[in-house]
Amino acid sequence: MEFLEVPLFDDDIYKLFVRLLINSFFLTMVVICAIHPSERKRSFTFTAVMMNLMVFFLCFTLKKLDLGLGMALGLFAIFAVLRYRTDTIRVKQMTYLFIVIGIAVINSLSNKKTSYSELLAVNLLLVLATIAMERFSARRQEKSHRVSYDKMELLRPDRRADLIADIVAQTGFAITRVDIESIDLRRQRANLRVFYNK
Repeated sequence: MEFLEVPLFDDDIYKLFVRLLINSFFLTMVVICAIHPSERKRSFTFTAVMMNLMVFFLCFTLKKLDLGLGMALGLFAIFAVLRYRTDTIRVKQMTYLFIVIGIAVINSLSNKKTSYSELLAVNLLLVLATIAMERFSARRQEKSHRVSYDKMELLRPDRRADLIADIVAQTGFAITRVDIESIDLRRQRANLRVFYNK
């Protein structure tokens, strides 16, 4: 049955729902296990999910136009280098956007030559690699804070251990090292950069 020479229904609707289900499952795994623990802002989770869905539907729809591989890779590249001019996006966030876009492109553009087992294996390996790298980087992640400090006698090089012990006692952070950024002798204060493991 057609309306204005456009079919109202065809078999591709089943492919759409199956591929969307696969895409949504692995997207959810990436969001819950990798993105959400490291990116607490809900706005970024919203961006990642909507970017994935938009690219998925766009690529699935354009695939019916018999686009060549060059066009598909061009679309992928355009979305991969996308930057929002209103806000600065960190490299890690850009990587997550690249991952969710990649998942969408893989699931939407695969054809009959790609079996569902291959599709599931590629998605699973990509998600597991993302989660593993997130866990690894989270364990080794070192954070820093700038603090104002007034015990000038502890800034001497031979009292570095006492300085770290004093900052640990005041902040409760597991300090790994301390850098002196500036010293104001007139006010008897110093600006320190303290580093600690997350």
